[in-house]
Amino acid sequence: MLISKMAAEGGGKEMNEIKTQFTTREGVYKLLTHSEYSRPNRVPFNSQGSNPVKVSFVNVNDQSGNGDRICFNVGRELYFYIYKGVRKAADLSKPIDKRIYKGTQPTCHDFNHLTATAESVSLLVGFSAGQVQLIDPIKKETSKLFNEERLIDKSRVTCVKWVPGSESLFLVSHASGNMYLYNVEHTCGTTAPHYQLLKQGENYSVHTCKSKSTRNPLLKWTVGEGALNEFAFSPDGKFLACVSQDGFLRVFNFDAVELHGTMKSYFGGLLCVCWSPDGKYIVAGGEDDLVTVWSFLDCRVIARGHGHKSWVSVVAFDHYTTSVEESDPMEFSGSDEDFQDQMIHFGRDRANSTQSRLSKRNSTDSRPVSVTYRFGSVGQDTQLCLWDLTEDILFPHLPLSRTRTHTNVMNATSPPAGATIITNTSSNTTNGNNSGANTPGMNSLSTTLPRSNSLPHSAGTTTTTANNTNKASSGGGIGSGIMDSAIATGVSKFATLSLHDRKERHHEKDHKRNHSMGHISSKSSDKLNLLTKTKTDPAKTLGTLLCPRMEDVPLLEPLICKKIAHERLTVLIFLEDCLVTACQEGFICTWARPGKVGLLSSQNQASSPSGTVV
Repeated sequence: MLISKMAAEGGGKEMNEIKTQFTTREGVYKLLTHSEYSRPNRVPFNSQGSNPVKVSFVNVNDQSGNGDRICFNVGRELYFYIYKGVRKAADLSKPIDKRIYKGTQPTCHDFNHLTATAESVSLLVGFSAGQVQLIDPIKKETSKLFNEERLIDKSRVTCVKWVPGSESLFLVSHASGNMYLYNVEHTCGTTAPHYQLLKQGENYSVHTCKSKSTRNPLLKWTVGEGALNEFAFSPDGKFLACVSQDGFLRVFNFDAVELHGTMKSYFGGLLCVCWSPDGKYIVAGGEDDLVTVWSFLDCRVIARGHGHKSWVSVVAFDHYTTSVEESDPMEFSGSDEDFQDQMIHFGRDRANSTQSRLSKRNSTDSRPVSVTYRFGSVGQDTQLCLWDLTEDILFPHLPLSRTRTHTNVMNATSPPAGATIITNTSSNTTNGNNSGANTPGMNSLSTTLPRSNSLPHSAGTTTTTANNTNKASSGGGIGSGIMDSAIATGVSKFATLSLHDRKERHHEKDHKRNHSMGHISSKSSDKLNLLTKTKTDPAKTLGTLLCPRMEDVPLLEPLICKKIAHERLTVLIFLEDCLVTACQEGFICTWARPGKVGLLSSQNQASSPSGTVV
């Protein structure tokens, strides 16, 4: 069984203790007990049979400087509070809005950050019976109810998000495997919608709503087989990553309604997905207990991470934590203009601190910088894992000696038991001028590849860039693109990675909650095969670029792996001053970043043992 060095430290009793602080290379993260949000009675919620607790944030930009608002669901209840974070203790006696639903439960929600003000916010709420509600918790109003009669879809809403940059368009996914694009200005009609085919590809199709007057839904996507568990828009809003119960990650050009690439889980369904701040990498997690890193440019798995002992429920990039190092000009593939254009936009508005650092470096020195990506994951094993994605994993073919960082494959120390360090001798390097399909000329990989220990030291990655990275066709805007595409009679055929039909055994009931990597028997060192554009035999998926074998890609070990809750974890959100987690008992926890503890933490520590770092 694969167990990380960090997770293996300490005895059995210590492993079961709930941690209240942990240390990374940045310093100590501390749990702020007085900043805990929950139901007002603070009683643990009996989560048997209920939907996962979810959390959404919005900043309303009020003049008081305390503009953060938090929304979370617990069972049939939905709460809306002022979020005081690391500044002040939470006051649970005064929710701005509280709603209790009958006959259905909230499953997910999302704020429109574009329209939020101190007087009004637009919050979408998805429900277990399939409806979607638009509410304003500040005005305490309910604007509209979509799919009210369940004529569009009767299954549970799994994910709902506003389309980036839009005040009126939103996307909803369901347990049926369908996604629907809505406009808040349009009605849903009094009869079931009729559809006409717009585009289709291997295991997906897109239909428009056929009616005399414009009505919801504008588009219906049918993606894979089984539930569509989650989706996420790329930082520029042009691409959409979807993960499904059939175990596939599918990435679409959203405006052009075209499939960009795919990936298959090691086994079981994929449950969660997120993008790196620059849109170059996608991380997915699920029932194989792994986190899988997929390159958007190369359309291939570049690493897997193992630290969880059960299903991974949430993955998220930390847009505020990064290591920036200068590197030699000859490490960079592409023009200086392309590099600066990409790096200045790294992180976008979500991580202004990172963006300013990168912009400053590029404005004063034409030499490129290296970036270490930080992401996190939480799972049903009640553990939080943090991961560093470093240059030895991203660019194994580049000579490490040319980059002025402190990173070695294993930090020049003895490897943990079971780890083998062999340099990958393949001479093929990945160029940024890739078309976005399979990496051309990909040779079979060596059977043992470097692990990343993610040790607490300043590490960097040499960033290669691509000409026209995200300049795929956008269809001229979502509104006109949909209408123009709907008129088209031909169905486009795409040169994509082939998908396979899902076997019936991939239902959730067939997966045990604690089925871990210890049960995986991976015995071959077969050569990595290139996928063809023909349909793939499901039995032959393992060992291809769609799903490499465990020994064919680098294995990440977590920077930290800590048990932080009694019940399964369902939320992980990185904010500027803290990170936020939540468990199925209905407790939303705030973890102050190093140096962000302040007075509140001093009050907390007075009632707890001091000086203990776990």
